[in-house]
Amino acid sequence: MRRLWQFLRVLVGIGILVALVARLGSDAVVEGLRAIDPGSALAALGIGLLTTVLSAQRWCLVARGLGLCLPLQVAVADCYRALFLNSVLPAGVLGDVHRGVSHGRQAGDVGRGVRAVALERCAGLVVSVVVGVAVLLTRPELLGAAVGHMVPGRGVVVGLVVVLPALVVLGVWTARGAAAYRIRAALRTVLADARTGVFSRGTWPGVVLLSVATLTGYLALFVIAARATGCRIALGELLPLLTVALLAMALPFNIGGWGPREAVATVAFAAGGLGPAQGFTAALAYGVLSLIACLPGGAVLLLRRSGQLVPVPVGSRPAPDVAARSGRVRRA
Repeated sequence: MRRLWQFLRVLVGIGILVALVARLGSDAVVEGLRAIDPGSALAALGIGLLTTVLSAQRWCLVARGLGLCLPLQVAVADCYRALFLNSVLPAGVLGDVHRGVSHGRQAGDVGRGVRAVALERCAGLVVSVVVGVAVLLTRPELLGAAVGHMVPGRGVVVGLVVVLPALVVLGVWTARGAAAYRIRAALRTVLADARTGVFSRGTWPGVVLLSVATLTGYLALFVIAARATGCRIALGELLPLLTVALLAMALPFNIGGWGPREAVATVAFAAGGLGPAQGFTAALAYGVLSLIACLPGGAVLLLRRSGQLVPVPVGSRPAPDVAARSGRVRRA
């Protein structure tokens, strides 16, 4: 079933790109590739370094909240490697799975290592969606024109919000057997880790600020791509268009980010009066620049495999609440 889902993801992503090329022509692809010059490539590497360091720092915050030691230099190297693997492998998440498992093994707790990565990614995604929706609300007519046909009616939304969580909870708690027990135990563990690793007072402000800064870097790179392809509209009008396209990357039907981003950019730019080809070309240029930005991850992967770059050993320590309780017991 898992392989079937991965195959469907790849098939849908490829189908979207093929349909766009068939509709807009190969000239849009050529223009998107031709727009990449040495200046934009260097900018992509610089912005990529900044966003990778910010993402790595967010990972460090969450990991330390869960009681895992994670030096920033190790996190930066692992994030670069994960970004590279996510970009070149079809599933789009295998790099993050790899860094979670790798860090968990080094720390002596694979489960917590994987959960730290999952919580870090989810927190960043939630913040990006909230900020993106807030930006889009400044242009409600654009949002309605670009994605109105994708948004269900209010009654459907209310029904989904109310019914789906209730069905999930009911299904989990009414299930019987060892499998149901494991599911409930896993949910309790994830919720406990989320409280200590993301929602604690010492963690969530940093996670939010780092996520906003990372999103700003992504938008800056998209602006560079759009300008390189000839888009000259005012920045205030351009940012909502780019935000729509970035939010589309959260959809599961993509190949390393490709597919929905190009489709939504095409629709958004057309709704903004710039023409669908302009949006498609800008999204293609952004995809190429994003790939250039994560190329240092390929170097990290090669150096790690050749043994020239040895990971710094990391360990684990008690989570803050556990350490505090232990200290109280010893003093008693």
